[in-house]
Amino acid sequence: MKILHIVTLHTPDHAFGGPTRVALNLSKVQRAGGDDARIMALGDGFDGPLPAEVEGVPVHLFQARHLLPAFEVSGITSGALLRAASRMMRGADLVHVHLMRDLVTLPAALLALATRTPLVVQTHGMVDPTEKRVAQLTDLLGVRRVLRGADAVLHLTEVERADVNAVAAPVALTRTVRLVNGVRPQEFKPARDPARPPTVLFLARIQERKRPEDFVAAMPAVLAKHPDARFVLAGPDTGALPGTLRLAGRLGVLDSLDHVGPLGHEEVLAAGRQADVYVLPSIEEPLGVSVLEAMSVGTPVVVTRTCGLGPDVARAGAGRVIDSRVGEDGANAQKVARAVLELLEPEANAAAGKAAWELVNEHFTIDVVTRTLRRTYEDVVARRSADKSRRRLLP
Repeated sequence: MKILHIVTLHTPDHAFGGPTRVALNLSKVQRAGGDDARIMALGDGFDGPLPAEVEGVPVHLFQARHLLPAFEVSGITSGALLRAASRMMRGADLVHVHLMRDLVTLPAALLALATRTPLVVQTHGMVDPTEKRVAQLTDLLGVRRVLRGADAVLHLTEVERADVNAVAAPVALTRTVRLVNGVRPQEFKPARDPARPPTVLFLARIQERKRPEDFVAAMPAVLAKHPDARFVLAGPDTGALPGTLRLAGRLGVLDSLDHVGPLGHEEVLAAGRQADVYVLPSIEEPLGVSVLEAMSVGTPVVVTRTCGLGPDVARAGAGRVIDSRVGEDGANAQKVARAVLELLEPEANAAAGKAAWELVNEHFTIDVVTRTLRRTYEDVVARRSADKSRRRLLP
């Protein structure tokens, strides 16, 4: 099967995060299974020519044009990408668009509808009801049409399914499929050495919504009990790093904080193995790949109740799930600190780490995800083929 994944952006530091990582993970497994899966996206931040391959996956990258800088990622585009997408769709069996309200994936999805190419849309929690006028206009001009016309709409959680239905209203979407994020299985890491100073990891885009300041604000309480603990702040900065480092300075914990910047995929897994606890106090995290990657090596996690993985983590005992609310920084930090301290206890750490590893291997491996996706693809193509046959038989 020829599959064209279209995602907004790829950068050397993976600053765009989840959707591009998901597209890469899916494409790698699909290609290993014999499919011709490839990715089309904007490229930005590269020194020299844009790559033609990423992690073994053929990619068709086009230099990002910052048409509307005030809208950041949503305001970048490329006419050349859209022209190439129109050509490549005609030779594809299916187009898988990782949709957001932007000038890349939305027009690409509309092109798929116009060319009658089978279309699967995955929104990654990025399309939900909003009071923002520009977003409402975007929904009116294109998002609703794409959601209503797609052959399948993939959602991570029931909350996301309700959100995309609300955007598509008053038409009820009948072709929704739950597809979780998946990661490759990893070996279970060795048991924590109690003689080694503990390591606590934050690994995600460093942006306000991910709440890195709550991670830093929790440090004094943890250091009071574990004065030799190391805190690792990893990931590309998308605006919140200066404030986070200033907070660490005011709290006097800079010497215990290692800011390591963006990491490659293998470095991400290595950081997870070295950590004793992974923390992501994010507000409204649909289903974080970085959380899954930490759990895949046996590292227990601290996530918020608004994280899409929260119910799974709580049910499996794979870490701690905390309440976190905007505007309650001090209270949020206390909750993070309590959860980290609990998970640094040797017995709790071992039990939660094993539960985390088992949770990923049972429900969130990329092979499980791609089997579900393959069935969805096959249903879409078969349904389209049947529709064509019926049209030919009509007088």
